[in-house]
Amino acid sequence: MERLIERVLFASRWLLAPLYLGLALVLLLFVAAFFIELAHLAEGLLAGGEAGLSLAALRLIDLVLVASLVVMVMISGFENFVAKITLGEKQERLSWLTELDTGSIKVKIMGSIAVISAIYLLELFFDIDDVPADKLLWLVIIQLAFVVSALLLAVVDHLGAARNGH
Repeated sequence: MERLIERVLFASRWLLAPLYLGLALVLLLFVAAFFIELAHLAEGLLAGGEAGLSLAALRLIDLVLVASLVVMVMISGFENFVAKITLGEKQERLSWLTELDTGSIKVKIMGSIAVISAIYLLELFFDIDDVPADKLLWLVIIQLAFVVSALLLAVVDHLGAARNGH
């Protein structure tokens, strides 16, 4: 009976596979959102609206950052929890991505969240006159919380890696 339970539990890791495939579909949505945003940027430039170019570029960077996070979680999660990814010759080029552990992924996610939050905050600073002071204060506090959390996670991950001899 114990052996059967062990086999069922071990085989159940494959239930994660559809979730990782779903993340691949989310990437398609990010591609669509990116090109829609790029089209809006082109329209604005053609109409002579150069002022929003920096903000539009930041929104595009934001989309790319989040899409990159999705790739990291998708590939390293599959590799860590479901099965080894074997790509032949190309394996060497992606080896760093498949070797990410959950701790380093958390650090990368929190760092990216801090950057994404900073981009949003920067967008608000462009229209600072329209942002209520109390809302801006809370957003800065939240931004600082993201930064501190990312730093603490990085320190904990580094200490854990040092303790394990990496």
